[in-house]
Amino acid sequence: MIGYVTLGTNNLARGAKFYDAIAKELGCGRFMEMDRFIAWGEPGGAPGIGLTMPFDGKPATVGNGVMVALAAKDKAQVDRIHALALSLGGTDEGAPGPRGDGGFYAAYFRDLDGNKLNAFVIG
Repeated sequence: MIGYVTLGTNNLARGAKFYDAIAKELGCGRFMEMDRFIAWGEPGGAPGIGLTMPFDGKPATVGNGVMVALAAKDKAQVDRIHALALSLGGTDEGAPGPRGDGGFYAAYFRDLDGNKLNAFVIG
């Protein structure tokens, strides 16, 4: 059902470097690009993520309670994505580790504009 999710940015070039590195770790790249918008993922594959400068021309803001979850292949990749995000200037919102029951393992971080993401694996 979901094709892609977009997050706002106030500096597309800066944000693109952040998401290029995260996408590379996840094994994908850009699949759509315009002057004010870039999306990463696999065309026709799993849902992608887009970064956009708001089309109304107003500053991008962070949605309270909004988060994008990135599916990792294993716990080691969750750890790498979290470390990578922090090395790129992202901020920590929860170190890698188990969450709840059922084998859910996740790490939480914010991008350079304050958008919240996590990398996770189940099992």
